Formats: sequence, structure tokens, C-alpha cells
Amino acid sequence: MPDLLLELFSEEIPARMQGKAADDLKRLVTDKLVAEGLVYEGAKAFATPRRLTLTVHGIPARQPDLKDERKGPKVGAPDAAVQGFLKATGLASLDEAKIQRDPKKGDFYVALIEKPGKPAIDVIAQFLPVIVRTFPWPKSMRWGARSARPGALQWVRPLHSIIATFGMETEEPDVVHFNVDGIEAGQTTRGHRFMAPDEFSVRRFEDYEAKLFAAKVVLDSARRKDIILADAKTLAQAQNYELVEDQGLLDEVSGLVEWPVALMGSFDKDFLSIPDEVIRATIRANQKCFVVADPATGKLANKFILTANIEASDGGAAITAGNERVIRARLSDAKFFYDTDLKTKLEDRLPKFDQIVFHEKLGTQAERIARIERLAAEIAPLVGADVEKTKRAAKLCKADLLTEVVGEFPELQGLMGKYYALAQGEDASVAAACEEHYKPQGPADRVPTDPVSIAVALADKLDTLVGFWAIDEKPTGSKDPYALRRAALGVIRLLLETGVGISLRVLIQEAYFSVLLAFQYGSYYVFLRQLEGFSFATVTCHFRDKEDRFYARLDRSSPVFICEAKDEKERYSESSVTFASHLEHNYNLLKELVSPDTLAADLLSFFADRLKVQLRDQGARHDLVDAVFALEGQDDILMIVRRVEALAAFLATDDGKNLLAGTKRAANILAIEEKKDGRTFAGSPDEALMTNIEKHLWRTIQSTVVEANDHVRNEDFESAMETLSTLRSAVDSFFAKESGIKVNADDKAVRENRLKLLNEIRAATRAVADFSKIQD
Repeated sequence: MPDLLLELFSEEIPARMQGKAADDLKRLVTDKLVAEGLVYEGAKAFATPRRLTLTVHGIPARQPDLKDERKGPKVGAPDAAVQGFLKATGLASLDEAKIQRDPKKGDFYVALIEKPGKPAIDVIAQFLPVIVRTFPWPKSMRWGARSARPGALQWVRPLHSIIATFGMETEEPDVVHFNVDGIEAGQTTRGHRFMAPDEFSVRRFEDYEAKLFAAKVVLDSARRKDIILADAKTLAQAQNYELVEDQGLLDEVSGLVEWPVALMGSFDKDFLSIPDEVIRATIRANQKCFVVADPATGKLANKFILTANIEASDGGAAITAGNERVIRARLSDAKFFYDTDLKTKLEDRLPKFDQIVFHEKLGTQAERIARIERLAAEIAPLVGADVEKTKRAAKLCKADLLTEVVGEFPELQGLMGKYYALAQGEDASVAAACEEHYKPQGPADRVPTDPVSIAVALADKLDTLVGFWAIDEKPTGSKDPYALRRAALGVIRLLLETGVGISLRVLIQEAYFSVLLAFQYGSYYVFLRQLEGFSFATVTCHFRDKEDRFYARLDRSSPVFICEAKDEKERYSESSVTFASHLEHNYNLLKELVSPDTLAADLLSFFADRLKVQLRDQGARHDLVDAVFALEGQDDILMIVRRVEALAAFLATDDGKNLLAGTKRAANILAIEEKKDGRTFAGSPDEALMTNIEKHLWRTIQSTVVEANDHVRNEDFESAMETLSTLRSAVDSFFAKESGIKVNADDKAVRENRLKLLNEIRAATRAVADFSKIQD
């Protein structure tokens, strides 16, 4: 069957657009082929800086013939209906229609329409111009004298020529004739802009690809990447260095060249005093070059590798020298930024955060840092971190956002904080936390192990989650502008991979308290203080002005203002309408926040969903997560996962499967009877009303529950599951036909007693999970 070759040759296409453009071209053309009845065998698209290419093989030579039978009006219908039928079907008269007889509905006309298929080349010639004109570039332009005309072609860069050939592999292909804005499709293209600029003719894809290569164009981007990587490694190894691989840069560079040539340049050794990451970011961002490292030290060498698009007659000396000049200037700027940053301590930068708003409803960056510092100090003892070091790290962790280097290279935030902290003599744990508190930022990112880093990282992510939950800015559908799903997964990974067992509810409550702490409105501050434990039922707001003169107390349960002086012996006349209006304003703002109990429940549910995603990606069953979360008070991620793992192992055994079946049978019977009676069957059953089999089951349940609960309290979930397995035989005996036990006995007292016994079976398994949530 024939093949199609299509090339759209233009000026340089931005590298970031090439991959999607190739995919779009393939999708648009192949979708249209299928829609026209031309089902193909395979297709592949390519992109270089100056061309988009598509090859589709195994296309039928013509469309299939179509036969359609269209029902018309009844015989004897009004003339208007008949004329409409003839016009719609293309028939000249009713003589060309047949009459279909229906004893019940009456006779009606039927048109037999035969539509012969068109040659595939004609169909392709019709839709290709439309695809070219409507191609979905993110940005496009018009050019030349024709650009002012209505309907002028818009393309990412000026389009110069089009190849479109169609034909059998063994025959000379035909040109698919069409015109786009004065550009006629043909079979002529050009090679490399400088090394082979002349036109040449092609026939089909194999011929096209071979001639392009001879004309110094590597069509396949994957092949260009392989060439760049292999040549760069060879150059580095020749001087006893190692290439610092960078997949993102490799993808970009391969879209900048059609004939890749790797060259090595150098820069002054003095620049090696700058952190390696700054050197790499500078060279990468400005010149799209790779850096190399000394394998003996692991530090960067004063060398770089660039990718040229030409085999220069001087061996690339001029190209290398030009890149060295630019890199020298860029590194000089970077060194100036770095040296300038070192002159100002991190804590001296903090006052500027007072003027930077984090979120209009969540205050400034300074207020956020204060929240993180307070929350991190609460978390520190729970993860074994030094409280003072944790507070210091939390205070400094965002300071590098105001440095010159991070302003130039935002991707280095956190990392530069570590360098600056070490340079000013901070503790190693404090410095590490400045970098690691952002981690993990994705499933492949590492999790910090230093306790101080863990405490600050948890505080940072929980403040974000609770803050946006409090102002009702939760993720919706695919929209997550504040990356809250990533933050939740980060908390989960921090807890799981560091083996930290903490109540999420307590952390959420502490974070909520911090979110409400230290808001500033006008000249007044609002502080919240817990009264009894951390019950949100009664929270008192304390207000005072900047001089700490006025003091007022506001109970959230009622807007009653009690204004007092700091020194209770004094009274101030200002504690009147003006001050009360500030209090009322703050009180109304507080009332707009999501209630803390609602927030805690909703956010825990969000964590449960994220945990299911995490465990499902690891091959675990999400229904087991539901079964554990269904128990009251399950908010320790580490313990939940351990329960899930133990439960999965238990259910893989015969004892587990049979106990699950028995428990579900008991639960189903209970659900029916509870609905029928409109009541639950809680309470201990009476042994006096039991048979020997029932007594054995009841006593087994009692001993099992005590022992299983002991194991759960000791966090030994495997032993708890093993203990539950002893229920299996007793439950089986109860439900066995040979037992003669009928749950819905005629004697009402016996029936109720047996239903209570079923309730005890259900309750016994809840020591480890809610078995009703587990799928069979």
C-alpha cells in the first residue's frame, strides 16, 4: 500500500515547541485519514530546528465505496416532504427510490445512495492545506508582502517549502498537489543551512532521510541526542573528566542543531570559588553548555562542552572562543552576585519580608516565617530535633529568596541558603535545613534525614496546606495552583521514609493555631491562645497595639469586648468605640475562616486520598487504606501504612480470607436486621442463652480482643493479625450447617442474643481494621 511523506520546511522552530509540534502533526494527519476511511498501518513524526516531517505508511490507495439506505416519507406524503427527500438524497425523481412495505406503519420510500470512494491522494490533497493553515502553534507570525492580506498564512516562523509525496514503495511516488498561501507542495527540500544549502529532490521517506543525512541533517532527535551525549562524554574522558549529564539540557540542545558537533572550552579557575551549582546554572541558562567534573574530587572543573551546528574549518576554535568570552562575562556577574550576597547576613535580610505579601488572606512572608518557626518548634521534639536549632533554621530558611543569586536563578533557592548559612558560621543542621525544607518536591526527589530538616520541612508544608484550607482555597479537579497535592505527598513521604510516627490531627491543629497567630490589621495585632488543651470549642483572641498598651479579650463564642490595660490598675479611655471597631473587624475576619474542626476532618480525608495514590503506585490495595482509615482516630500515617501492610499479608492467607468472609457474612446479616428493627445490637450477649458452639465463639472473641488490642497498643500489627486468625475456626463453626444455629431464631431473646454475638465478631476485627470496607 502507498506511503505518504510530508515535510514542512521553515525558519528555525523554537526548541521548546518542536516535540509537541511533531506530535500534533502526526495526530492531525492520522486522525483525518481515519475519519476519511483511510486506515493506515503506521506513522512517525520528526522535528529539527528547520523542519517538521511526517511519514505514514500502509495507506489504502483509495477510500472504500459507501452504500447507504436512507428512509424517506410515506407513500402519498405531501409534495413538500417528497421534494425535501429528493433534495437530501440527490435523487432526480421518486422513480429512483424503492418502496418498502410495512403492514403496520404503511409503505414508505427508501433511497439507496452509493458513494464511490475517492483516490486517497485526492482526499489527502484536500485536508493537508487546512491542517497547515490551522496548525496549533503556541505562538505564530505573519511575514512578507502577503502578510497584510486577509487570511494570510500564520506559522511559527516563515514557511519556505512543502514536500508531499504519495505512492507505492516499488513505484515512483506522485506529488500531492496543493497550495498554501502561494507555496506549492512538491518534492524538493534543502539540507544544512551552511554546509549543504542547495536544493535536492526526494521521493519517499527512506530516500529523504538518507539524502538529508548526506546533506548534514540528522532528522531523528533521538539520534541527535545520542550523538551529542556520546561525543560529549568522549571529549570529557579524553582529559580525565566526567560529563555532568543533564537530560533537560540535552533535550533542548538537540532542538537547536541539525548536525551536532561537540566542542570543549574552558574558563578561569578563579571562578571555581563560586558554588558548583551557580557555575552550572550560569553556563546552562546562558550558553546551553554542559559542565564537567573532576572524578577525583567530585567538584566541577574549569571546562565546559558546547554543541555547535557546523563542522568549522578551524576545528571550532572561533566558536569555542566566542562561547568562552560570553561565559567569562556571565561568570563574572555570578561571582559579583555571590560575593555581594555574602556581605549581608541572612537574618539581616528578614525585615524586607514585612513588605512582601505571601497571600492577601494569609499575611506577609514575615508572618509566614513566624508561623513556620513556631510550628517547627512544636514538631522538633516529636522527630528528635534540637528545638533551638530548629527555630533558627525555620527563621532563616526563606532568607535566600532575597539574595542576588536566587533572584537570577530561582531554581537555586534553598541550596544557596545552605551555602550562605555555612559561610556565616551556622550549625550544619541549620544550613542543611535551609536547603532541605523544600524537599521532597516530587516522587523522585530525596527525603531529608536530618531531624532539624524534617521538622522544618513538615512545618513548611503543613503551614501551606492548613493555610489554604483555612481560606477555602483547596484543589479542584485538575487545578492545583498552590501545589497542595505535592505538599501533602511530601508530608506523607517525610513521615513514612523517616519512620516518624506523629498524629496528623495534632499537627493540623498546631498549624491552624499558627495560621491564626500574629495577623496585623491597621495598628493592632491579633493573637489567639488556647484555653483548655487544644479544644477549638473555646478560643480567646487577645488584642494589643504595637506599644503593647491596650489589652482586650474576645471570646469567639460571642462578640463581647472586654478592654483592659496591660497593668490592670490602670484604665484607658481609648478602650471605647475606636478600639472596639478594630476588634470587631478582626473578629469578622476570623469568622470567615473555615472552622478548625471542619478543616481537620477535610484535610485528613485529603491526606487519605493522597496516601491511597501513593500506596496504589506501590502496588498496594486502596480498599485496605479505607478499611484502616475507617477506624476512629487513625491519623498516624506511619502506623496506617504498617496496618495496611500487615492486613494485606493476613488477607493473603487462608485464615485471613475465611475470616473476612465470615465477618462480612455477620456484617451483612446485622445490617439487614438492624434496618428491619430500626436499632443496633450493641452490648454483651448472655451466655445463658448460648449453645456450646456460641459459647466457644464468645469466649474466643473475648480473649482475642484483649490480646489483639495489646498488640495494637505495642504497634505490633503482625501479631495482632495472627491473634485475629484464631477467630477463624470459631466463626466457621458458628456458620457451619452442622451447628444447626439459626440467627433469626423464633425465640426473640435468642435472636437478639445471636445478633449481639455477630456484632461482637464485627467489633473484634475492628481492633485492626473495618473489614466491611475490604473488597472481596
